[in-house]
Amino acid sequence: MKEEELLSNKLLDVIESCGVSRRDFLKYSAAMAALFGISEFEFATKVVQAMESASKKPPVIWLEGQDCAGCTISFTQILNPPASSIILDKISLRYHETVMAGAGHLAEKVYHDTVKEGGYVLIVEGSVPSADDRFCMVGGRPFKTILEEAAQKAGAIIAVGACATYGGIPAATPSKGIGLNKALPGKTVINLPTCPVHPDHLAGTVLYFLTTGKVPPLDNVGRPLIYYAESIHDNCRRRAHFDENHFLEDWNDPGQKEWCMLHKGCKGTMTNSDCPIRRWNDGISFCIDCGAPCMGCAQPEFYQEMSPLYTAESIISKRILAMKEAGSFKRENS
Repeated sequence: MKEEELLSNKLLDVIESCGVSRRDFLKYSAAMAALFGISEFEFATKVVQAMESASKKPPVIWLEGQDCAGCTISFTQILNPPASSIILDKISLRYHETVMAGAGHLAEKVYHDTVKEGGYVLIVEGSVPSADDRFCMVGGRPFKTILEEAAQKAGAIIAVGACATYGGIPAATPSKGIGLNKALPGKTVINLPTCPVHPDHLAGTVLYFLTTGKVPPLDNVGRPLIYYAESIHDNCRRRAHFDENHFLEDWNDPGQKEWCMLHKGCKGTMTNSDCPIRRWNDGISFCIDCGAPCMGCAQPEFYQEMSPLYTAESIISKRILAMKEAGSFKRENS
């Protein structure tokens, strides 16, 4: 038996022991391979080689700035594979203020030793205050200083969630929070917006870097094209109602239950993400299918230009309505 097959069988045995069947794992591998545009066997071989070798477990530093820890919660609730498996077996999570077991001087020593070594994956959650460093201090040091220090020798930098990518809600506060694209000029940052980050987006991006050693192809605002190439609007199951000008006006009218929520502030026409296809909570649902309009949290304009969220009074909503009235939205041009 070839070495690749031996490694693959060993990995599958471990996965089965965690309650995941071989069939489910192979289906997952095939789906991921299709997203990356490579053959299933080539992808599986690279994944196995990357994950089976302890010496290649990538060190990871996860920093938290102006955040609510929502992205951490989203990541730790991932089911396939479980977060515990990723943290304990697939990566070497050196530093994460919320998840790590260590504390105090011991934790800080591990952080500084890892930064000194270099080559780690730097994941950042939360925005950076631009008005005054004192809005976000960690261990007596400005978060901005810690971020710049950690970014110097990082092999890859991943901003997770709306706040770390483009500023998010903190951008609309006195701290004037900014994303990594502005806080780290000159650095290549992989942006994984949405509020919070979709765990699949993060796991898939880390896996891509693991298997290829490269940053995935990005769009003009730093988002991986494999997740953010299409708009919410293009794949929304309410799209037919949009085309027929059926817009929800009365939440209490059963006849309007499935109508387009453009007049209720939906920003799906201006938001790029695979939410309608990938969905959330292990593929169960997403905002629009839960009866809420898209808030546009995958876009750089979130939150300031997207608010108020549930009316058509925001800057973006008014722009969308004007385009609709002008006939700018055509199915063939979407």
